[in-house]
Amino acid sequence: MYQIRLDGRHVHRSLFHSLRVQFATTLVASILVPLAIFVVVRGPVALEATATYNTLTISFLAALSTLLALRRVGSYFGLVLAKWILPVYGTSFAAFTCFPLLLRTPYTTTLMVLCFVCGVLSLFLLVLLMSRGKRAVCFVVPRGRALNMEFSAGLETIVLEHPRLPRERNAILVADLHAPLGEEWERLLTEAALEGHPVYHVTQLREAMTGQVQLDHLSENSFGALLPTLAYKKIKRLVDLCATIVMFPLLALVMFFIAVAIRLDSPGPALFSQRRMGYQGRIFEIIKFRTMTVREDGENAAASMTAADDQRITRLGKHLRRTRLDELPQLFNILRGEMSWIGPRPEAVSLSSLYASKISNYRYRHLVRPGITGWAQVHQGHVTSVDDIHDKLRYDFYYVKNISFWLDVVIVFRTIKVMITGFGAR
Repeated sequence: MYQIRLDGRHVHRSLFHSLRVQFATTLVASILVPLAIFVVVRGPVALEATATYNTLTISFLAALSTLLALRRVGSYFGLVLAKWILPVYGTSFAAFTCFPLLLRTPYTTTLMVLCFVCGVLSLFLLVLLMSRGKRAVCFVVPRGRALNMEFSAGLETIVLEHPRLPRERNAILVADLHAPLGEEWERLLTEAALEGHPVYHVTQLREAMTGQVQLDHLSENSFGALLPTLAYKKIKRLVDLCATIVMFPLLALVMFFIAVAIRLDSPGPALFSQRRMGYQGRIFEIIKFRTMTVREDGENAAASMTAADDQRITRLGKHLRRTRLDELPQLFNILRGEMSWIGPRPEAVSLSSLYASKISNYRYRHLVRPGITGWAQVHQGHVTSVDDIHDKLRYDFYYVKNISFWLDVVIVFRTIKVMITGFGAR
C-alpha cells in the first residue's frame, strides 16, 4: 500500500494511496460502522457498556497496525496485497485480543466479530480501489546504464528525447544517477523532484522489480549499503532468543515424535551434524534431523549437493524436507548464537569454498547470521548449480541490504506457504 509499486503490475497512484484516506477508511470501518450495527441490534444501552469501548479499542488498534504493516510490506517484490489481508489482520486481531483476556477486562464477542468482518471487507475494498488508480508511466533519462535496463513487461516506459518535464500527472523518472547526465538533464530531475514526481536511480528500480541485488560490480557506495544496521542486528538477536525460548516447549514435543519416527523408519541416529560456513565466515556445526541413509560432514562438495529425487533420501525424509521440519533442531544453533530464524541459508564448508572460488563477492553474504529460512529460500528453494547460486546470492544481498523487521515479517508468512506447498524442496 505504498504510493508507488514497481513490480510491473501494480504501478498506480490514486486518492486511495493517501495515508489520510486509508486512516479515515480504517477508522470508519473498524469503529463507526460496526458500532452503528451493534447499537441497532442491542439498542442505545450498548453505548453505556465498558465492554463496548474496550472492544472498539482492540478493533481499531488491530486495524491500524494491519494498515501500517501492509503499507510497509507492500513495497517488497512480488507481493499481492489482497493475499496478505487475512493473515496480517487475523494475526493483529488475535494479538490485541490477548490483552483483555490477560487483564480480565470486559469485551463483547458479538461486536468483536462485527469489527473483524467490517475491517476485513474495508481492507479488501481499499486494495481494490487502489488497483483501479491511474497507471503510472516510467520516463527514462537516456544516459548511462538506464538505456540498457530491461524493464518488466508490464511496466510502461518511455525514453525521453528532450530534457522536458513530462505532462503526465503520474510520471515516474528513472535515471542512472552515477552517469554524467549533463546540466539540462540534472535540471530536469531537480524540477521533477520539486513537482513531487518520484525519481529513481536505475539500480533502485531494478531491485524493486526483481527483489535482487546485482553482483556485477560493488562500488564503495553499494558496499556501504550492504552493511546491515547494527541496531537492528541487536534487536533481531534478542527477538531470536525470545521466540526460541517461548516456542521451545511446544517444538520440543514435536521434535521428540519426529526423532522417534526417524529411528523407526530407517537405521541410524535421529540427528546429524554438518560443518557449515556461518556468521562472519566462522565454521560451525549445524544440527538437523537425518533425512538420508548416509551422513555427510560437509567436507565433500559433491556429496553435500542434493539432487532432485536423490536416492539417499529416506521415505520419511522426503516429507520432512518438503515441510522443512528437518530444520527444527537448529533451534539449538540459534540459542548458541550461530544462527537466526531468518537469514541466508548456511552452506556446507566445501560448497561455500567452491562458490567463493567462482564468485568473487560470495563471502559478503556472511555479514549477517545464517537463518533457518530466508529471502532466497522463499523465492528459489533448494539450489546447487553455480548459475543458480548467482541468483540465490542476488536474493541474499537484497536481504542483507534491506534487512528490517518488515522484510522478516514477509519472509515468515511466505515460509508458512512454503511449508504447506513444499516449494523448492529436494
